[in-house]
Amino acid sequence: MNLPKGCYYQKKRNPRIPHANKSASHCAFSVHVHGPISIIHFFLPSHSTATSLLLSLLLLLLLLFIPSPLKTTMPSVAVKLYSVFFKLLLRRRLQSRLQSLSSDQSPTTSATSFGVSSRPEESTAPPNPSFASDGVATKDIHIDPLTSLSIRIFLPDPSRLSVSTPPVRRNSFPSHPHPVAPSPPSDPNNRRASFDVTAAYTGYLPTSDPRKRVGSRRLPVIIQFHGGAFVMGSSDSAANDLFCRRIAKLCEAIVIAVGYRLAPESQYPAAFDDGFKVINWIAKQANLAGFGKSVGSMDPFGASMVEPWLAAHADPSRCVLLGVSCGANIADYVARKLVDSRNLIDPVRVVAQVLMYPFFIGTAPTQSELKLANSYFYDKQMCILAWKLVLPENEFSLDHPAANPLVPDRGPPLKCMPPTLTVVAEHDWMKDRGIAYSEALRKVNVDAPVLEYKDTVHEFATLDILLKTPQAQACAEDVAIWVKKYISTRGHELSY
Repeated sequence: MNLPKGCYYQKKRNPRIPHANKSASHCAFSVHVHGPISIIHFFLPSHSTATSLLLSLLLLLLLLFIPSPLKTTMPSVAVKLYSVFFKLLLRRRLQSRLQSLSSDQSPTTSATSFGVSSRPEESTAPPNPSFASDGVATKDIHIDPLTSLSIRIFLPDPSRLSVSTPPVRRNSFPSHPHPVAPSPPSDPNNRRASFDVTAAYTGYLPTSDPRKRVGSRRLPVIIQFHGGAFVMGSSDSAANDLFCRRIAKLCEAIVIAVGYRLAPESQYPAAFDDGFKVINWIAKQANLAGFGKSVGSMDPFGASMVEPWLAAHADPSRCVLLGVSCGANIADYVARKLVDSRNLIDPVRVVAQVLMYPFFIGTAPTQSELKLANSYFYDKQMCILAWKLVLPENEFSLDHPAANPLVPDRGPPLKCMPPTLTVVAEHDWMKDRGIAYSEALRKVNVDAPVLEYKDTVHEFATLDILLKTPQAQACAEDVAIWVKKYISTRGHELSY
């Protein structure tokens, strides 16, 4: 595809054959194709039916007849096979849930309003509130007692982050008007107790005493919405946990992964409203922390309402929305709603958003939809089936504002949107709509670059089997470089 210069950037990287460790929920198949050097690792869910297992054996036998040059292409044979079974399993689950939805005579029950934010068949990563493993501590919080909405906070170890010198402002008083004794040399083997890597990090409560805030550092906040076609995935899934840890370390930011309510138990606008609820919750936490600092101390009840990690390190004035697949639709919805109600969420300021292979669709097919409708992992018919589960029956339309960002008369004006980075994959049938949305933003002078990655598929940077590929790592690094442009310093200009 030849686009005007500066329209998007292409990353040409050769991925390796993905590899994953054998776990209790997967059984591994190793197939030698044209010699012992070419080994394909394919993982099939252990709870698959006998029919799926038989089909897998037949497909693996077909590999013996594949010419060897094809094994080096991307998507690799392993990815193509994994995609076949992924779509088989997902289509079966979507159809069964669609049948259960149509047979349900009372969709507006209390159980439906509470919803679910994860699926029992998906592998999860337990929270780890210490910095022992990789320098990122995690904790889960259920923030809404009336629904299943929850979040997972990813906090990078502040003592391991790079130290940047704050800019000196003109006509400003020095921070230390009186001479200060030099601090003793630091011992790398002696770390503060609050940053003990073997113990759970608790943070601290808001205080006006600067001596109790030594070593603190305000970090930007990235609100992340996972993918999964609105019907699966979670904030604590193993794949999402690894991706968010990577983003937290590369961006040197707190990542808040949103466990929004899934369809069909909770249809539109449940997941989208959950995204905005998290923004309001962050604003409430910032106001509580600010109140505690202004009065000097808080009563036990007020202190119990404060989230200590955010009170210790979060800077709500530098927030970034990051959406993966269908999570990109939620991120864009939240960004639009924030533009309309920005005065109601002080001190939260969203300075940018990242849309990774957004789950956009529409009635009029695009060129990529016609060419790649039956592409990897999420083909077009399966995505239409997912939208039937998400949207109420009386609202179903492929041009619904939640599905198509370029429908006419959808507010607010695009010129009011924050800077938007769009990531697309070459073999993704949804890529043209993401590129078109970015072009529409650039026409109204919004910073909206596109990163298109060659030889990649939908969710190439976040799917479990692809997370450790070079392209997944390169994508995370590229996203971090762009995001840091808007979160590195305060006082930057916003586009709204």
